[in-house]
Formats: sequence, C-alpha cells, structure tokens
Amino acid sequence: MDNWDEIRTAFQVARLGTVSGAADVLGVHHATVIRHIDALEGRLGVKLFQRHARGYTPTEAGQDLLRVAQATDDQFSQLAGRIKGRGNAVTGELVVTTLSGFSQLLVPAMAAFQREYPEVILRYLTSARLFRLEYGEAHVAIRAGSPPQQPDNVVQPFLSLDTGIYAAKSYVEKHGMPASPEEAMTHRFVGFDDASSRAPFALWMRENVPSTNIVFRSGDNRAVQQAVLSGIGLGFLRCDEAEHHPDLVLVHPPVPEWCSRLWLVTHMDLHRTTKVQTFLNFIKDWFKDGAS
Repeated sequence: MDNWDEIRTAFQVARLGTVSGAADVLGVHHATVIRHIDALEGRLGVKLFQRHARGYTPTEAGQDLLRVAQATDDQFSQLAGRIKGRGNAVTGELVVTTLSGFSQLLVPAMAAFQREYPEVILRYLTSARLFRLEYGEAHVAIRAGSPPQQPDNVVQPFLSLDTGIYAAKSYVEKHGMPASPEEAMTHRFVGFDDASSRAPFALWMRENVPSTNIVFRSGDNRAVQQAVLSGIGLGFLRCDEAEHHPDLVLVHPPVPEWCSRLWLVTHMDLHRTTKVQTFLNFIKDWFKDGAS
C-alpha cells in the first residue's frame, strides 16, 4: 500500500469510532479524515465502515485492517523506544523491569541514580511476565533464577541474595522455637501460591513440609511477608528484607541452595548506549559499595 496516511486515518477511525475523534488525534480537519476513508475504500474496492448516526463501525474488512494497522503501530512504538535509548546523553526515559518483590531493594538505588542524573525519567515496571527487550519494551531487565538464555541479550551477574526461614516473635511465643530443621518442618508455614514455582525454597517446601502445614498461601510477595510478620506461620524471607523488621526471629539460617540470584539483562542493540551503560555501572557500584 503506497499511502500510509490513509491507512493511519482508517486505523484511528476504527479505533475511536468517529471521524471527529480521529481528526483530533491526527491533528487534521474532519473533512481530511472523510477524504482519506473514501480514497482508501475506493482503492481497495470494499467498504471498510458502516456509517450511522453514532459514528463509524468497522466492517469485516475494516476489522482486518484494524488488526494489521494495530500490529504495525505497536511495532513502530517499540522501534521508537529502542531508538530513544541510542543517544549519547544520560537523559530521557529509562525503562527498568523486574519482579515486584525486589522493589524495596532496588528503588533506593534507582532514586540515587536519578538524583545524580536528574534529566532521566525512570519507568519501573514490575510484572510476572517477561518484557521483550528485543521489542524495546524495556532498556534493562533485572531477572531472578537461572541465567536468561535469549540469544540477543547480554546477561551479567548482579546480586546473590540470602534467604532464611523466619518467624514473628508472636508466633514463637505461641508455638515455640523449632530446635532443629526437622522440627521446623512440623510447624505452620506461610508459602507462595504457585505449585510450579522453581524457586529453591519453594522446591524445599514441597519436598519437606506437608501441604496441610502450609496454612497461608499467596502470590503476592508483600502478603507473604505480612503473613509472617503477623505470626501466621514460619516463612522464607530474604535476609535483606527481614533485617528491617526487629520483630522477626531467624528460625533457620540461609543455606546456599536457597540463595536467589539476580541478573542484569539488556538487549545487544542498547547494551553499549551511554544511558544504559551509565545505569548498569551505577547500580552495580551502588550494591558493591553496600549503599543498600
């Protein structure tokens, strides 16, 4: 198709349902929108819209165009995100993604980075899904577990976080302090509501703690932490989190197989850009110097 203006116009009409709405978004006169639609329909030889008093409704052909145009629009937006990261200045948007459970650990470091580079606009995205770096959805991903294997990504080791079994003092007062790991297995536990989790401590719980003893489950890290703090049961917490809560008691010290490993992941197209390199170096130095 040799006239993208017409396709873009039709996309906005299909998306918004009115000529006036499309004209506002595109910054053109409504007559221009109508002219583009008429020209495109004439070129394709099909009706893309049903006209009615409330606006324009896509026909089956119009819906096909909407799907293709939406995909194209998404790809251009992703391309724009990647291009924005290629400048030499440490300014503009920087998108960092990780799991929500690491916010308490990471946000202070990012706040310090922004104080040093105030022209950077940080977007911190937390989600269980993996944002696609190759599509420009994020500049930097901080991922946990095994090293990510995507071939076009640059993966660097970041942090190793110790995890132990903790209980609230109120729980210990009521149920006693386990004298051994074997005795701890007989106690009430708080766990994560993910039967397929490959986290080392989740595997340990499945192998050692009867399911009937796991009396509270949640997919929310903060809810799990709060349940342990509230005295519901024993639970696995990262040591860097637990040290902020004086009412917690360490029931079982960290062991190597419970350690959480974090990785810094960037796409090779953005890895060497000034902004991304500046952030990577800053956050690695921040934790190396013990600023957390």
